[in-house]
Amino acid sequence: MIRIFYRSGEEILLAQSEKKFAAIGKNNVLWIDLISPSGDEKRATESFLDVEIQSRAQAEEIESSSRFSEDDKAIYANTNFLSPADDEMLMDPVSFILTDKILTTLREIPLRSFDTLQRKIQALPDQFPDGFTVFVEIMDKRVDLDADIVELISKDVSLFSKRINQQEDINEEFLLDINQLQENAMFVRENVVDKQRLISNIVKSKRCPKNSELREDLGVILQDIASLINHTNFAFERLEYLQDTVVGLINLEQNRIMKIFTLISLLLMPATLVASFYGMNVTLPFADKWWAWGAIALLMVFLVVGIWLIFKHKKML
Repeated sequence: MIRIFYRSGEEILLAQSEKKFAAIGKNNVLWIDLISPSGDEKRATESFLDVEIQSRAQAEEIESSSRFSEDDKAIYANTNFLSPADDEMLMDPVSFILTDKILTTLREIPLRSFDTLQRKIQALPDQFPDGFTVFVEIMDKRVDLDADIVELISKDVSLFSKRINQQEDINEEFLLDINQLQENAMFVRENVVDKQRLISNIVKSKRCPKNSELREDLGVILQDIASLINHTNFAFERLEYLQDTVVGLINLEQNRIMKIFTLISLLLMPATLVASFYGMNVTLPFADKWWAWGAIALLMVFLVVGIWLIFKHKKML
């Protein structure tokens, strides 16, 4: 699918066919949005822009050298957009190509933030004179969404902390939930740092417009990203603290159980010893007396109570 946003007079219109390139003209195009494009759509866009559009494999490349690059024709930038899915985070790669005043985006799936921005562009055409302003708006909205994800993680951390304070379901499964939340926080931090590096490179690029207002907007986005990184780091540190607390509580519970079993074994050990003696097939003192069994039973009870009192006195219970 291809969406071409171009200026016609005071309006910004939408075309959804690569065949419209010839009629529109390069100077009027604002944004070309490619969503899982066909071969014809991709080749037509490359011919129109006179640049090579990256493949999906190149867009997903993780080396820093391929996340941002530029030549005498365009700026190439790749990043991931996060989206919550159940307890995990999905990462969707998005490629940006900035050529003169045209923005080209390449993605594989629909993104709600893009759809919202496309409606805004057509509703407020005066706010989007070129592709760079569209790129800045995309980054601004994306950082806002990342901030919402960080807020959700912080709320989950608070709920986990409350469960620990109330000692609700503190077990191995709860520990795995904390670990999953740590993974999500780490994904968010990596994603935000990636955008920080990308925007910093664009600000330093010679192809970036000298528009002071645009650069100021990019500076504000970088400040927001720095704040998000601090919040994410704090959330991750809280999760590490909660994880250590849960491990400590589980160990204490296991120690308590082992202590009970050990105490029971020690209490029964003397009585078991007496019973084993009188269970042997040999002649023992008082074995022929009618009251022998009662005396033996009393002796075992006395030993059990005596050991229990000793443990109680030593404060080992």
